[in-house]
Parts: sequence; C-alpha cells; structure tokens
Amino acid sequence: MRRLSNIALTATGVLLFSQAQIAQADTLTDAIKADLPSLMEIYRDLHANPELSGEEFKTAAKLAAEAKRLGFDVTEKVGGTGVVAVMKNGEGPTVMIRADMDGLPLIEKTGLPFASKVMAKTREGNDTGVMHACGHDTHMAGWVGTARQLSSRKDEWSGTLVMILQPAEETGEGAKAMLEDGLYTRFPKPDYVIAFHDAAGAPAGHVGYTPGFALANVDSVDIEIPGVGGHGAYPHTTKDPIVIASRIVGALQTLVSREIDPQDSAVVTVGSFQAGFKHNIIPDKANLLLTVRSYSDDTRAKLLDGIRRIVKGEAVTAGLPDDKMPVVRIREDEYTPATYNSPEFTKKMAKLFEARFGKERVVQTKPVMGGEDFSRYRRADETIKSMIIWVGGVPMDEYQSAQNEGRKLPSLHSPLWAPDAEKVVATGAEALTAAALDIMNPQQDPVNISGD
Repeated sequence: MRRLSNIALTATGVLLFSQAQIAQADTLTDAIKADLPSLMEIYRDLHANPELSGEEFKTAAKLAAEAKRLGFDVTEKVGGTGVVAVMKNGEGPTVMIRADMDGLPLIEKTGLPFASKVMAKTREGNDTGVMHACGHDTHMAGWVGTARQLSSRKDEWSGTLVMILQPAEETGEGAKAMLEDGLYTRFPKPDYVIAFHDAAGAPAGHVGYTPGFALANVDSVDIEIPGVGGHGAYPHTTKDPIVIASRIVGALQTLVSREIDPQDSAVVTVGSFQAGFKHNIIPDKANLLLTVRSYSDDTRAKLLDGIRRIVKGEAVTAGLPDDKMPVVRIREDEYTPATYNSPEFTKKMAKLFEARFGKERVVQTKPVMGGEDFSRYRRADETIKSMIIWVGGVPMDEYQSAQNEGRKLPSLHSPLWAPDAEKVVATGAEALTAAALDIMNPQQDPVNISGD
C-alpha cells in the first residue's frame, strides 16, 4: 500500500487516488499511444515472420537489439534462444517481465495484409505453415512497449528490472530450459514475475485476472496396448487390442466422474486412437494418446495413478499375459505445471488496473484448463509473487455481434485468429508498466509491498 501522502481511504475503504497519480496515469496512457505506431510496425513484422518453438533465432535477435538500444544489459541464447535483459536502478525489489516468442505449425487464414506466408519443417520432418495463432506477437510488442516506458522513467522506480523473452512456450519446454540454464543464478532472482496473454473470448482492451489457480497442470500420456493379431473372421484366435483399448477409453471417464471430488477440476481426454489398417485384420497393437488436466498436485497424482491402474486392470480382464501388459508413458519432458497467481498480490494489482482502466474493463475470470509454462517461474521458488493476466483481443463490434447472434468466435490456435492488436498491445504494455511502477515505487511502504 502506498503512503498516506499518496492515497486516502474513504469510510467504505475505497481507494482515492491523488491528482498526481491521475496525471501520471494520463501521461503513461498518452506515452504508449504516441509509441503505438512504432510498436505496431514491430507487431506486423513479428506476425509476418513467425518461427517455430526452439527456432526463434531471428525473433530473439531483433528484440535483443531493441533491448540493448534501450540500455539494458542483454544476454542472448539463454535456454536455447531465450533473451534476458537486465536494468539495475538502485535499491528495491526485482521484477521480472516475460513474453513468449514462438509461433505454431499452422497455415494462416486470416486474410490480413501482413499474414504469415512462412513455411517450415516440424521436428518430425513434416512441411507446415507457421503462424502466430496464440498472440505471442502481441506479447512481444507489448514487452517492447513496456521496456521503452520503464527505461525512460527511471526516476519513477527503484530496484532491478529483468525482462525476458522465452522460447518454446507452445511445447512446454522454454521456461524450464531458461531456468535450467541459470535464469535464477546467473541473473538477479525476481521477487515478482508478471506477464500478460491475449484472450480470444473477451473484448479488445479488457483485462481479466484470476487469483489463485489460473491455468491447469498439463500432462501428455501415451498408452501402447499389445494384442495378438489375426483374421477378423476368427476373433477367438486373437487378443483384440481394439476391444481392450475401447474398454480403457470408457473406463477412463470414471476417473473424473467417480474418483475425483466433484468440486475439484479435472479432465482426461483421449485425443487419438490408432489401430489397424484393414477391414478384416485384427491388429497386434493399439495406441492411445491422452491429455490430462488438473490444478493441484494431489489431483494430478490421482489421475495419473488411476490411468495406470485402469490400463492394467482392463488388460488383465482381457486375459493378456504378463509379457504383453500395456505400456503407459507419462511424457514428463512435456509436463506443464498449473499456473498459480499469488492471490493477494493479484487482487492488489486488479485494484490498480481498475483505477487505471475503469471497472468496466477489468474483470475477475474463472480458471481455465489450458496450460502455460509461465507457471514454472513461481514453481522454481514459491516465495516469488507471480501474476499473469488476460488482455482481451476480440474487436468490439465482432464481439457484440457474436454475442447477439450466438455465434462462436475463432479461438486461440485457430488459423483465423486475428486480434485487435493495437488494443492488445497498448493495454498489455500499459498494464505491465503500471504494475512494475507500482511494485518498484521508491515511496512504497516496504511492510505492505508484497500484497500478500
């Protein structure tokens, strides 16, 4: 909480902001508005030239050069293509601001004049288009806007600013790779970590926040079910892996419906069922690919243990011998932990955003079952205060017409996703800058700085 010279409290406890703070708000808004044409040039260039996860070489180089120009101490190739930009400005807390850089293997269908025409090969060797279908281009442009504002306002904050560009968010590898490459040992370890993500279900320029769990644990699970193949006309001579796999798919649904507390959140989805090649041949193998979502570590463990138990149980019931038991593989290298926003800190920042943007633009949102490896920055040290916010990207007229007509909008990861980038970038940059200035305010009361 700020000192009483800066904030007064009414009898109802509502914050009354001083004229100086209001003037500062107008100054920041106007400064970002003036910078927006330049930021949009950066956005359009990033949008037209996306790179796949772990291959963000040109993207990282462009933005590292901008950070160097602003006076940051810049280190490249952290955790692969990651960038760490540090600016020390006296005593005070250390604030880390993150943006992700990678695009997705999609052919863009937005029809934008600067639409991506990039083609690349996936790790599996398949030819694909590449597109910023998750809005990481808006995240990076907002990151640049934030870096510009904070580097030009060093008289308004005191502490250490660590701005990072992270690779490979889409594959869940990037945050882990940067941490393993010494993000918290080679560079100042943060007291606070903040970021924003564009949202495909909210009006452009609106801010969503979620105290506590905001995004889910994400696990990928591979199940290989051996069988005894043979002629489809003589099934009694076989052990049909398709039937066994089908029983497994059905039984897996009981994990959420009958084994997890109904007030807890969990998802077990079979996204792929692969078996056989011909009508009259019973194959000797079936494969299932699962995505498993949860929030708490305890629920995650129950789901994964339950999958192993059900798979083994159905195999035994089908009479598979011990040497043909199914193999369950949890892809630990692709695991993304649940994202947890420090509750009191997030609520404190929400009040700040309400004062800046107006209550009609700032909304508390429900947790979602999507995943974000932003979670790892807090998981690496749970004394760190962490917050990721949503910034709506749907053009207002499109959002309103879709609401009136009951029409679904393109989602994130859709080849049709085209946000109102100006509003996303401007709002994201202003929110991150305002949050950092508040946290690192040299007049901040150190007793109440944590917000927790």
